[in-house]
Amino acid sequence: MKELKILYAPWRGKYLMNYTKPDKCIFCYYNDIKIKEMEPSFDSLILYKSSYSFIMLNKYPYINGHLMVIPYRHIDDIELLTKEEKEDIFELLILSKKILSITYNMDGYNIGSNVGKAAGAGIDNHLHFHILPRFLGDHNFMTTISDVRIISFSLEQTYYDLYQNLKKIIS
Repeated sequence: MKELKILYAPWRGKYLMNYTKPDKCIFCYYNDIKIKEMEPSFDSLILYKSSYSFIMLNKYPYINGHLMVIPYRHIDDIELLTKEEKEDIFELLILSKKILSITYNMDGYNIGSNVGKAAGAGIDNHLHFHILPRFLGDHNFMTTISDVRIISFSLEQTYYDLYQNLKKIIS
């Protein structure tokens, strides 16, 4: 049997000690405030908002810069998206790719959605799309062979870097 290596991630402790299943959807509300009514901020991890959807940093990323594009409307299936929502989501995926390219000089991307619990959706009642930056030679294999995930920068630094480059793109 392979020995499990320990990688300390103390920022997860606060989450684990205070976790209670939210009574409201975390993609609809942040601290009882409707996300649609909020301004982007590091506290909420919201990076950018458009008419039908928003870009949010993943609080528990697979890799630095792991973003999500989320429609405001609380739906659980891509077949329920309106034409306007589909167009808006795709525009935000493109914007996310641009921000990541400028920030990290990426070699590739994983873009997708897990629709339904059986597909691996951690939050299966509110549709969302992931965009993950990828580097040639990144540490993707670590999770597979060592049960370890490497995150090189803090969420705060990642948010700041992405937000600064977002401002350059949209100005």
